Amino acid sequence: MEELRRQNVFESEAESRTREIVLGRVASLVKKFVRTVSLARGLSETAAHAAGGKIFTFGSYRLGVHGPGTDIDTLCVVPKHVSREDFFDVFEPMLREAEGVSEVSGVPEAYVPIIKTKISGIPIDFLMARLALSSIPDDLSLADDNLLRNLDERCVRSLNGSRVTDEILRLVPNVQVFRDSLRCIKLWATRRAIYSNVNGFLGGVAWAMLVARICQLYPNAIAGAVVSRFFIIMYQWTWPQPVLLKQIEDGPLQVRVWNPKLYPGDRSHRMPIITPAYPSMCATHNVTASTQMIMTEEFKKGADIVDKVIIGKASWSELFEKHDFFHKYRYYLQVIASSGSPDLHMKWSGTVESRIRQLVMKLEFVDSLTLAHPFIKGFEQVSYCLSDEEVQLVAQGEISDAIANRKKEDIDDKEGASFVYSTTFYIGLAIEPKQRES
Repeated sequence: MEELRRQNVFESEAESRTREIVLGRVASLVKKFVRTVSLARGLSETAAHAAGGKIFTFGSYRLGVHGPGTDIDTLCVVPKHVSREDFFDVFEPMLREAEGVSEVSGVPEAYVPIIKTKISGIPIDFLMARLALSSIPDDLSLADDNLLRNLDERCVRSLNGSRVTDEILRLVPNVQVFRDSLRCIKLWATRRAIYSNVNGFLGGVAWAMLVARICQLYPNAIAGAVVSRFFIIMYQWTWPQPVLLKQIEDGPLQVRVWNPKLYPGDRSHRMPIITPAYPSMCATHNVTASTQMIMTEEFKKGADIVDKVIIGKASWSELFEKHDFFHKYRYYLQVIASSGSPDLHMKWSGTVESRIRQLVMKLEFVDSLTLAHPFIKGFEQVSYCLSDEEVQLVAQGEISDAIANRKKEDIDDKEGASFVYSTTFYIGLAIEPKQRES
């Protein structure tokens, strides 16, 4: 725990208070949003007020393992007469006008539709679920599977985040030991650059489920023992045997529940970690052959370090040493996403990032390429260009010293000058020389 404090994984009391104040304001704003839409639909003032609306947090904040500056995943639950279009057409503009709000960006076409924003400096991701109820009471619980009846798939997916988080907390034998252990594993995975669902590694909920499983296997262990067992067990785990926190259950819906006997797609999952709330899904379907090899190697290194810590030959700080991605490979593939406006770039770079995994999977079929290692985040840059030729060069990744050193004021009032927003992604390539034919 001392090492975690040294590594600055806990937020200050002031930031904790700010989060609570912001969530209070958000709860009121969601009720106001539901009331506004209810009145527009012709409900009386009394009925509009009674329609309610409630927020649920999930992810790292709900699990109690968030650090300084991490976002709050927030689900807005609304009654049946409020539509998803209202979420983007009414709630998003209300957010833009609220005090202390910056950077509002809605992505209605996402797999799980989302609005990303910052309120008083706290990043918040909003999802919405519309229940088949005429009003949302303040004491609503999402535990009942029957609430999922008559909902569209996007609402079921949106509800899933909150239901899974609550179920994980219910299924661990000791919540505090789980939290301390998970903070440790999250920091380790971040430092080793293997914390990223979109790039084919594991995301927050998958790491939480792995730690929860070790806690279940050793219900009386303290956090240090859970962490050391974590590495030993995960290194030796016989994938694709799934990690389950409880048996997979059937429920009231005609929806797919993870079942490799039934679905060929589920059989192809390399490291299946299965969510405990109905309908059970695989949280790790993005893992590729390369990312599995990289994570297995990291489990092995972690196990070796923890062994040394136990016999006093190493300190915990060695577990959290930074990755060496940019020194590890002789060859790197550079992918640059560039555009001319910040709003467009946010969407475009996100689209490119979501396709990196597909590229990695195609690279894995290349002869003599033994590994394609995607880095977990892109590097953003704004370049100030004086001509179309410079814009083309920046888009190709050729940024001269003149462009790199130029400031915004250097291009003010210059004809033909423009901004280029770019994000660069890297994939490390391990290449084996072809064997000479004898």
